[in-house]
Amino acid sequence: MKISRRDILAAGGGAWLSSLLPRAARAEGAPRTPGPATSVIVLWMNGGPSHLETWDPKPGKAAGPHKAVRTRIPGVSISEHLPGLANVADKLAIVRGLTSKEGNHARAQYQARTAYGPNPTVMHPAFSAWMSKRFGEPASGLPAVVSLGGPSVGPGFFGVQHGPFVVQAAGRGPDATGFMPQNVGYGAQVDAGRFGARMGLLAGMEDAFAKATGDAKVDGRRALYAKAERLMHASALDAFDLEKETPKTRAAFGNTPFGKGCLTAVRLVASGVRFVEVTLDGWDTHVDVFGRTERLMKTLDPAMSGTIAELETRGLLTSTLVVWMGDFGRTPRLNANGGRDHWPGAQSAVLAGAGIKKGVVHGETDAEGARVVKDPVRIQDLVATMAKVTGLDPADTASSPAGRPIALANDGTPVAALLV
Repeated sequence: MKISRRDILAAGGGAWLSSLLPRAARAEGAPRTPGPATSVIVLWMNGGPSHLETWDPKPGKAAGPHKAVRTRIPGVSISEHLPGLANVADKLAIVRGLTSKEGNHARAQYQARTAYGPNPTVMHPAFSAWMSKRFGEPASGLPAVVSLGGPSVGPGFFGVQHGPFVVQAAGRGPDATGFMPQNVGYGAQVDAGRFGARMGLLAGMEDAFAKATGDAKVDGRRALYAKAERLMHASALDAFDLEKETPKTRAAFGNTPFGKGCLTAVRLVASGVRFVEVTLDGWDTHVDVFGRTERLMKTLDPAMSGTIAELETRGLLTSTLVVWMGDFGRTPRLNANGGRDHWPGAQSAVLAGAGIKKGVVHGETDAEGARVVKDPVRIQDLVATMAKVTGLDPADTASSPAGRPIALANDGTPVAALLV
């Protein structure tokens, strides 16, 4: 880590340096010990899911037409449109006190994945990139990080080799056939010999470019090419192929792209993939919040409850962390269009699986769902909790290209009440 004289003077001299050194000692290159979760599945609710219509229903004016149903957690209710999740709630940790200050989609999405607000001077690595950087590629030849149905947030200054492998569903709606990657075979009239020759030509061109320019990005591109080639020849590539599953298993997740993405995520973590994000879009409910969230929950419920059940059936729930989250919550009061607007001050998240307490609710909002009144959890605390469960040190640091130490979880603290 580079620390200049100007840095020391600007930050208050030796006291600042002495406080920084212990953290610097844990910086990049230190060995990491995996935690109980060797893989993470994030179910990303793109657009900002209403906590009031899902995990934190309120009686009275804030409730709307949706009713609440009891769950397997005594005294705890969630939306009536999540019956499958109510039935597995004894395996969940529901966070009702999540809070942040980021009410803009792009900023909130960035913070949720990186623990930082956007900064024009540095591109922070996403949590998934830290897992890739510290734990490496799975032995199966599959990527360390996969994003199904959405682009997610990238690797920042860690380089493209630690970014997500993005796969979109083939087909739309019920006609979607799954997330089998395209273009993973040789092109027309290309055999192994010709492919090898082309890769050799590419390597020569990269060598010449690196020699002429000294561009550090060459190493990242080379690593990315190597990953792509490993994927093409990986025996575990059929982890993406849902035709390997029985019709009964596929049906349990729902005949939707999101449901198929969730089943694919289960298959991927079974093959050693470190981090999978599955996106369910459409939660930016400024209009008709009740009708739209009902439809979304009918997609979410079988897919998420199916994920929990299938991981448990395969013996993977004890080694996989499942996280449900999105941009932010929604306003307690309706707007003129029958919708709810952005509301970062109060929101919900859900965790399950490896290292997480079962059947608990942490945090509480007021009667309208407007403010967190008990046990607030910041976004960086949630990221720190995820780090703790995977065996990453939340205070782990890496140096940005400018020599600035960047900590994985910002100043986040793991939430002890959520951990076994």
